[in-house]
Amino acid sequence: MTKSISESAKSFNFKPLKQRYIFALITIAITVMLSQLLIQYNINTQLDDSRLINISGKQRMLSQKLVKEILILNAITDSVKIHQQIHNIKQTLSIWESTQIALQFGNHNLKLPKDHSTKMTDLYKNIDPNFKTIISTTDLILKQRKIGGSPIENKNLIKTILDNQVVFLKKMNQIVGQYEREAFHKVTLQRNTEYGILTFTLMVLLLEFHFIFRPTNKNIEELISKLLTSEKKALKLAYNAEILSEAKENSVKELKSLNYAMENTLLYCRVANDGTIIHIGEKFAKLIHYTAFQLDKKFSEVLTPIEKEQLFLNRMITEKRKSGWQGELNLTNHDNESVWLDLSMIPVTIRKQESELLVICFDITVRKNAEQEVERLNAENIAEKINQQKIISSRIVENQENEQNRIAREIHDGIGQMLTGLKFSLESINLDDKEKSTQKIEYLKKLSLDIIKGVRTATFNLMPPELSDHGIVSSLGKLTLELSKLTGKNILFYNKSNFDQRLDSLIEINLYRLTQEAINNAIKYADSSHIIVQLSHSSNLLSITIDDNGNGFDLSTVDQKKTSESGMGLLFMKERIQYINGRVFFNSIIGEGTRITFNIPI
Repeated sequence: MTKSISESAKSFNFKPLKQRYIFALITIAITVMLSQLLIQYNINTQLDDSRLINISGKQRMLSQKLVKEILILNAITDSVKIHQQIHNIKQTLSIWESTQIALQFGNHNLKLPKDHSTKMTDLYKNIDPNFKTIISTTDLILKQRKIGGSPIENKNLIKTILDNQVVFLKKMNQIVGQYEREAFHKVTLQRNTEYGILTFTLMVLLLEFHFIFRPTNKNIEELISKLLTSEKKALKLAYNAEILSEAKENSVKELKSLNYAMENTLLYCRVANDGTIIHIGEKFAKLIHYTAFQLDKKFSEVLTPIEKEQLFLNRMITEKRKSGWQGELNLTNHDNESVWLDLSMIPVTIRKQESELLVICFDITVRKNAEQEVERLNAENIAEKINQQKIISSRIVENQENEQNRIAREIHDGIGQMLTGLKFSLESINLDDKEKSTQKIEYLKKLSLDIIKGVRTATFNLMPPELSDHGIVSSLGKLTLELSKLTGKNILFYNKSNFDQRLDSLIEINLYRLTQEAINNAIKYADSSHIIVQLSHSSNLLSITIDDNGNGFDLSTVDQKKTSESGMGLLFMKERIQYINGRVFFNSIIGEGTRITFNIPI
């Protein structure tokens, strides 16, 4: 049965299971990353679409403003006002013309794309004659009025502008509508792609369950069943052994009377080739209570009552009586105690054709027990670290899920709703009511700024571009400034030693995350109103200190609760700082505040 269980355990190889499990996790991680990259790309695209729609709408307003100013110019007669009005018309015409060119051919400063769809390109080509006609006609009117021409002469030119302006507005409406349709198509494509990624992820999870967890569960159930059967047989064998031991109780009692504690001293005796004791030293005899009544006793019988161990000693004496032997032996003495001996058998020739063995040994039981205890403690420490790593891994996965949910909520509840409001506001603009249209356009500008701020906040929480572009000093300054704005707390950053070096990217991101974790803990758990982050350095050490005036905590109590949220927080910091060969120091007073210091060699 034992052989069957051993074969089953060998057949249950964890390596393929581990490889499949890692492959499944990597696949899921890649799908999540692709999903996030796709979301970020589409958000940027939608921002471009919003900007295009906004500027296109502004073009319609500018064209109406231009016509209105031309009509006003044609109605006034005062020369001063005429020159002022001509100046206004030129400004409006310049803005309207440059913006239209930027929409059609792209503009880097306005962040307008150069490439358009075929439909959009055709629409711009179609509107271009009306656009150029309005510009050229406006120039003619301005020249005529500048030289003092009569307004009546401009009647046909104004009619030309009005006719082309009506056509221009209709065609601009078509352009705006086309932009909206293309934006809607992009959103639909994103949604379908997300569904596809979700379906793929669910399939990976289903395959993982079918090919990993179910076979593993089945094999473990078989092993447990065989172990239970083996346990029953072992209990039966133990019962039979107990009956046999009772039959030998009298002989065991006689042997136990010879057992005494062994001392850690030099022990020796002379043994014949057949294993019989010839002479035994006083200390050895005192150790095993060897007496003259035990003449003709074999050396193996004196050392141990276990038959198996006796056979081993007798075989060693028989095989090594000419070559000798040295090594460590684990024996059970007559007190039924496990004893370790460092034993040497040295062949000695007494007379020709006669030889014997000189046995010298040391009692190393204490040393061996200490080694075993050290091994046991090491195993316990390793097991504890493995358990801690499991808890840390689960917390990392949980934090990743929470972070993804938070980002989704920010995009859906914040940016998504603001974009929807932007769309509805654009659709509700009534160009006939110029005053309300102007108010709505101002509101749309403010809403666009709020959308940009929301996107920046979301991207800042994921990975601040400041860190990769400018390093740890600039990113910590930006972090404290942004958190201070978002939370209303007084969060300050000081670069005390004017540190301006760049560190390894792995060190910088870990220092950034550690500082971010410490500040968030001070805000979330300590209820701090003032937080100071200080950075200083020497020739070979960089230090970051986070001080707060919060509630504080008892460090000894938190250390004992390693599975609690606060205890795991400290453990995460220790694990993360050790990962980059650094150290962390905690100093907290209840009711006064907390100081956390990170030291990194540079």
